[in-house]
Amino acid sequence: MSTTLGRYGALTLAAALTVAACSKGENTATRTDTAAGAVAANTDTAHPAAAPHSDWSDAQILGFASAANIGEIEEGKLAEKKATNPAVKAFARQLRTDHQAMLDEGKSFGTKNNVVPDTTKDDVKDAVKDSHDEIKDLTDKKAGKDWDEDFIDKQIDGHKKTLDKLNDLEKSATNADLKAMLTKAAGKVQEHLTKAEDIKKNTLKS
Repeated sequence: MSTTLGRYGALTLAAALTVAACSKGENTATRTDTAAGAVAANTDTAHPAAAPHSDWSDAQILGFASAANIGEIEEGKLAEKKATNPAVKAFARQLRTDHQAMLDEGKSFGTKNNVVPDTTKDDVKDAVKDSHDEIKDLTDKKAGKDWDEDFIDKQIDGHKKTLDKLNDLEKSATNADLKAMLTKAAGKVQEHLTKAEDIKKNTLKS
């Protein structure tokens, strides 16, 4: 799991006409200023400024959500095997289960709306790379208390980044079902973040 060219074009035209008028005398300047004002007013009315738009398509949004979910599923599976703290193991199981459900929901949306996940955005590539790097690091690291702490720290950092991105994408999505899916996913990611922070503070503290 974002145009104001008409307005600025009109204002620029008005400014240019006013400068030109200054060299032709007071009467010409008056007529020019009046005409320029009319142009600006008419332009504003005919072409009102639109809200900023995102350059993320539904396919790219779905691509980010899919990549994020897959990464969390793999990290959760690894932590289920290597974590030594019971709370961390339980959290890893929750991650795997929840993100699998979100991934399945994304697949259903794609099938229903004929949308194929597009992972060509740099933000998506970066997320995939970060996940691969984290999995390699956690795979190579010896299991124990330090491993559990490192895993939780990675989850806190990763879920913060994912939450920020999901909130941004939810604002730019145009499909109502996709917006609802992103809102739901953001709520679940916030739940995971809160849980990870609680484990760090109350379970893994020295």
